Amino acid sequence: MITQVGGVRVGHWTDPGGRTGCNVVLVPAGTVASAEVRGVAPGTRAYALLAPERLVQRLDAVVLTGGSAFGLASCDGVMRWCEERGIGYPTAAGPVPIVVGAVLFDRTAGDPAVRPGAEAGYAACEAASAGPVATGAVGAGAGATLGKWRRPEVVPPGGIGTAAVRHGEVVVGALFAVNAFGEIRRPADAEDAPIPEWPVAPPFAHTTIGIVATNASVDKLGCLLVAQSAHDGLARALEPAHATVDGDAVVAAAAGGVEAPVDLVRVLAVRATERAVRSVGAAPAGR
Repeated sequence: MITQVGGVRVGHWTDPGGRTGCNVVLVPAGTVASAEVRGVAPGTRAYALLAPERLVQRLDAVVLTGGSAFGLASCDGVMRWCEERGIGYPTAAGPVPIVVGAVLFDRTAGDPAVRPGAEAGYAACEAASAGPVATGAVGAGAGATLGKWRRPEVVPPGGIGTAAVRHGEVVVGALFAVNAFGEIRRPADAEDAPIPEWPVAPPFAHTTIGIVATNASVDKLGCLLVAQSAHDGLARALEPAHATVDGDAVVAAAAGGVEAPVDLVRVLAVRATERAVRSVGAAPAGR
């Protein structure tokens, strides 16, 4: 799981009745990050500052949230939690936490009036730990489903999945909220899998969002390449991936400490992402 990367902590807030929630990934000081968005209908916050040409090099937290665009308010609580602890980019007026967020659409799964807000983000930070990560119907995965190109009555649950891959001293971990238009595919399924029919589903009701983290020392441009490779992992595990009705977005974060070629980190990111997504199809809800 992603907490096998040293210094990474994960916390969840879940409203079971509303079938929504948020997940917070807190990263250690000095973490560098970038991101890649390939879904056509994304919902994100502060992703632009992760572009390699932008000034800020650090990352403090990543938020994965349900509630569609409303759920981005959970980032405010994460900002407050970090500010209270002096975490953030130094400025003359005090530290400004670098918190990026991405949302998925779960508002038709439960009560659409319930969505994560600032208090939910703060509570997820308070619950964060470096221990085992809950998976399945927790946080942003509470109302997630898969295979939405099929009829609503036959779609399986999605949820939170996590995995880690190690090569020598290098570790890459992944955490994904899988609420995909597509279905989880395994190599044995490839030839016999049905092909989705179009048009099939409304937009804004899908999306797979996540983070890959590593203990390797990677610069900001390298992190962009790692994020791109993580999307390859999505395409291995989901069919179709990056559909016009998905908002797929991935952050890649490098905590540093271990020297490694960026292409090695990219290979591990593909595998960690693939395993994290496929674990959703194999895990019982809320495990």
